Amino acid sequence: MIPDVERLLDGIPCLAGQEREVTLLPGGLTNTNARVRTAQRDVVVRISSPSTGLLAIDRDREVHNTAAAAEAGVGPRVVERVPELNALVVEFIPEALTFGEAEVAANLSPIAYAVRRLHSGPAFAGRFDMFDIQRRYLSIMTEHGWRLPEGYVDLMPEAARMEAALARHPEPLVPCHNDLLAANFLDDGRQVWIIDYEYSGMNEASFELGNIVQEAHLSGDHLAELVTAYVGHEDPVRTARAALWGIASAYAWTLWGTIQAGLDEIDFDFWGWGMDKYDRAREAFAAPGFGSLIDTVASGEVR
Repeated sequence: MIPDVERLLDGIPCLAGQEREVTLLPGGLTNTNARVRTAQRDVVVRISSPSTGLLAIDRDREVHNTAAAAEAGVGPRVVERVPELNALVVEFIPEALTFGEAEVAANLSPIAYAVRRLHSGPAFAGRFDMFDIQRRYLSIMTEHGWRLPEGYVDLMPEAARMEAALARHPEPLVPCHNDLLAANFLDDGRQVWIIDYEYSGMNEASFELGNIVQEAHLSGDHLAELVTAYVGHEDPVRTARAALWGIASAYAWTLWGTIQAGLDEIDFDFWGWGMDKYDRAREAFAAPGFGSLIDTVASGEVR
């Protein structure tokens, strides 16, 4: 893989023709990520798969929003973009720890502060709607004839109940990352940074909070703690909204995994990844408290 990356780096003006040290970085299921150091620069280069347009990723929007997040003080600065190479270059954040799920659980207050800074920053381009994306993903699955998880479509009425409840008292839209799995948080000892804005767009803050907890496999108690840290006080309605958004994200991201499994371009168990999401969504739909979440969200506004 290194020779291919080296060849691509020769096509990036800010790095071409320079002696450089290249280190491939872990993660990035659909991207190749490398740290590149030269005498003048220390950057991360991400080379994206051309097929990611199928997954509702808009690269122009991503670059705009990455720059906006940097202006908000929570994201790395954009150095260069080379569209013909599907390459984005951003500054490297030195001495930063990449979070795992345990670190997310242990750092909910710093995460809430970073997310609040992002949400208070410059507006993002584009609108992110998890329900619209889920419908788009389902249409792609049907169009290609790829295998759906057993019983997936049977849960659509429950998803519709969630969507209707959340639409009763919508929150103001703010610039959201929308895909805050643990590895998209970095801590350099001074602050928490947020990276990788592929799915970013204007959305409800409660979606961000619910999705963080869903991605890190955390509990309802963790969600309440995160909401309280974000808002500054207990807010049962926002916590319920965030819980529903977390369920909605698990249900929709299930199809992200099954689409990747259908594409079969990368040696990774995308089906198993999707089934982890689906199992949690299915359990949440069947949980005794699901109806109470619906009622709480439908009956009140966040404070």
